[in-house]
Amino acid sequence: MKVSLFITCLTDLFAPSVGMAVVKTLEHFGCEVEFPADQTCCGQPAFNNGYPQQARTLAQRMIRVFRGADYIVTPSGSCCAMIRDHYPHLFADDATSQPEALEFVARTYEYIEFLTKILKVDLTSYRLPEPVDFTYHYTCHMRGLGLTGDPCIDLLRQIGNCRFVPLEKAEQCCGFGGTFATKYPDISGAIVRDKVQCGNRTGAQVMIVNDGGCSMNIGGAGHRYGCKFAVRHAAELIAAALEGGQGNAGH
Repeated sequence: MKVSLFITCLTDLFAPSVGMAVVKTLEHFGCEVEFPADQTCCGQPAFNNGYPQQARTLAQRMIRVFRGADYIVTPSGSCCAMIRDHYPHLFADDATSQPEALEFVARTYEYIEFLTKILKVDLTSYRLPEPVDFTYHYTCHMRGLGLTGDPCIDLLRQIGNCRFVPLEKAEQCCGFGGTFATKYPDISGAIVRDKVQCGNRTGAQVMIVNDGGCSMNIGGAGHRYGCKFAVRHAAELIAAALEGGQGNAGH
């Protein structure tokens, strides 16, 4: 199975370890992973700030660059949501381009969605080297995709030495919201401060956050307000479990 990795801007620039973990896990489960070097932004910042034509130009490039892949997989819920929710509308008035745009949308998956729906992976034979308690932040765009936290939580709980701890106000926004954080810093800061405090109260060592913007926001706030947990993508935990070898299921 040939998979093209859509790395996203934030992962590429600020969290390359997430991209490497995604590649490692996909290859472990039998995928041939390609990384199209010509990929750029999906157009989400332009679209969200009222520039649909510029977003469409970037979307056209995305469709061209990823042409030929069986699947496109991304570690970002928000970028996946941009493609799935808005690309069809960007090309709604273009009878020539719309069919290929819709076909591109149909081949695009968020990472956990791909593991659970397409690969149907089973992690019960893997374990972390040391016990880890994790909690989970339900990102807004993942909810918008209809991908609530349960598939991710259920998958991670299969891993030995991996225990889930519920997060208070789990479905509350982290306050990032793209440019919202820069336009309304006081409101954004108050929201993310509350998220960090909720995370601290869980006692978990790790908060799983499957979106680059949310990860940066929560992690950055954690440095300012005293974070007692590490912010990680699910792919990083799964990659660590693959290294840990075989063992009993989690909790």
